[in-house]
Amino acid sequence: MARGRLLRRLNKNIILFGGAAIVVFFVLTALFAPLIASHDPGAIDMASVFLPPSGEHLFGTDELGRDVFSRVVYGSRVSLFVGIVAVGISVAVGVALGLASGYYGGWTDSVIMRFTDVMLCFPSFFLILAVIAFLNPSIINVMAVIGLTGWMGVARLVRAETMSVKNREYIIAARLAGLSHARILFKHILPNVLSPVFVTAALGMAGAILTESSLSFLGLGVQPPTPSWGNILTAGKDNIMFAWWLSFFPGVAILLTALGYNMLGEGLRDAADPRKK
Repeated sequence: MARGRLLRRLNKNIILFGGAAIVVFFVLTALFAPLIASHDPGAIDMASVFLPPSGEHLFGTDELGRDVFSRVVYGSRVSLFVGIVAVGISVAVGVALGLASGYYGGWTDSVIMRFTDVMLCFPSFFLILAVIAFLNPSIINVMAVIGLTGWMGVARLVRAETMSVKNREYIIAARLAGLSHARILFKHILPNVLSPVFVTAALGMAGAILTESSLSFLGLGVQPPTPSWGNILTAGKDNIMFAWWLSFFPGVAILLTALGYNMLGEGLRDAADPRKK
């Protein structure tokens, strides 16, 4: 019965399916980039500099004559890969710390939560900028830094869910049956706290992609000649008066991707909310 109500809410949730459609579109674009791209994204053609959008170059060309459509298509791989890995790191760290804090309580909870509060005192983007400034700008460093500075919200959410679950009857029965803490945590508590984590992860994907694009735009993220939406925008800002397509198309890609993940997260939250009918 409960599953049937959930499916009916999903069928009525236009936001969820709209977001999922956008996300699937960009995921498929990233997976099949070699088949979709019309040109080599790194091929330089100085005879085709700053060509406007046309049949030969759907999104025009840049200052080196490279096809912008192909670069945007291949840039989707970088942005989505960074988002997935960064969110995976933040979710893994946040879930582990949140479970330990909520389940064990006491000094463990105090230490973890005070460290979380300290991390939340720093504006996340400026913290990322400060760390990246001391490291070599690369895709690996970008993913690690975004992931390791974005776990605090997940930790607090999982802690709250764990504290509400750990005193329920089936958890008490598991303790009385002599089950180990690890088995109780990962078999009985973790599956019951993951629903809001999925929502947070979907919303976090949008934030991670925007952060990566911002870092690449500032020259602290993915470095040329590897195409990413952020470094394509960097080239576009200097030539926006006569080559508008360099900023417009990667900007639209970033906008739609962030919109898709935000819609997906909002839709998942509404579908899982028992107060929604």
